[in-house]
Amino acid sequence: MANFKVNGQDKTLDIEPDMPLLWALRDELGLTGTKFGCGIAACGACTVHINGIAVRSCITPVSAIEGQEITTIEGLASAAAGSKTSSYEPINPTLTAVQQAWIDHQVPQCGYCQSGMIMAVSSLLAQNPNPSDEDIDSSITNVCRCGSYPRVRRAIRSLATA
Repeated sequence: MANFKVNGQDKTLDIEPDMPLLWALRDELGLTGTKFGCGIAACGACTVHINGIAVRSCITPVSAIEGQEITTIEGLASAAAGSKTSSYEPINPTLTAVQQAWIDHQVPQCGYCQSGMIMAVSSLLAQNPNPSDEDIDSSITNVCRCGSYPRVRRAIRSLATA
C-alpha cells in the first residue's frame, strides 16, 4: 500500500512499491497532465512537486514518497493559493502567474513538455523569486523539442521583474 497526498487529497493505492510515481498518477489516479517523455529523468515532461520541490516522477518509486505531499499540474493553482511567493500565487482560480506568463509570452508550441516545464519553473520561482540566468540554466533542465527556450526565459524574466 502506498499512502501520500496528491493535490491536497489523501490517497491510498494498492500498488507495487517500485511503481514509478508517474504511472501511479496517470494510470491509478487518472491525472494525465504529467507526461511520459523519456523514462530516465532526462527530459522533465514528468516533473511534479514533492513537498514543493520539482522532481522527475518517472524514476521516483512510490515507496520514496510515503506520506509526502505531491502536486501535479492539475493541482498547481490550488496549491499555489497557500503560497506566500507572489510569482507562485494563483491569479485566478485556475491559473497561476507562471501559467499566465506562458500564455502572455506564447511559450508552448506543441505543448507536450509544458506541464513539466511549468512545474519546474514554479518550483524555481517559489525558492528564488528573482533567478539569474545561471540559476535558470541550472534549475530548468527540461527538454523542449520545439525549442521554446527563449520564450521560457522571457516568461520567467517577466515574473522575476514583476
